[in-house]
Amino acid sequence: MVLEAFRTRVASYVAWLARPFLGWRPDRLSWLALGCAGVGGLLAALVRWTTPLLFLPVAIVIFLSGLFDVLDGEVARATGRASVRGDFLDHVLDRYADIFIITGIFAGGLVPWQIGVFALTGVLMASYLGTQAQAVGVGRYYGGLLGRADRLVMIMAVGIIDLLVPLSFSGLSLLGWMLILFGLFGHITAFQRFAYVWAKVE
Repeated sequence: MVLEAFRTRVASYVAWLARPFLGWRPDRLSWLALGCAGVGGLLAALVRWTTPLLFLPVAIVIFLSGLFDVLDGEVARATGRASVRGDFLDHVLDRYADIFIITGIFAGGLVPWQIGVFALTGVLMASYLGTQAQAVGVGRYYGGLLGRADRLVMIMAVGIIDLLVPLSFSGLSLLGWMLILFGLFGHITAFQRFAYVWAKVE
């Protein structure tokens, strides 16, 4: 949750970026974020059959996906359109976006599929426990080691570094090690959230 700590510091910049979209319905931005994630996953999956340089547009659309994902909530709050339905839609689309991006990375042969599945299960379980806390009456809880914003930034940065300066350790690329961290930290975060909620409920 490294980037989460900077949320208040960048709030004014996010509000400025949201201005051109204040006439939009927030759910359109949520769907746009998912569309960018889908394109990013598809392009990542095509890297195997085309060129590693394709990861540059992958990084761009993943950035746009994260940006629109931030802006939908900002627009909803700024225009008084925040709702339970919109929040629910945002969480569902975020999970599909995670699936598209991570699946695209291992479907494109950038990492072994076993590592990709491990990363995906960690990401999904951490997200599930965060919202399940609210479902049982504890309130939404997003504590833990690695948030969604952190993951998106890491995918962009590590992917580009891996493209420009290919490195491997123990036969595994930087992207591979990054997804191992996603899986490991994801499951640790899920356990932390489980323990927190378990202590709060009877």
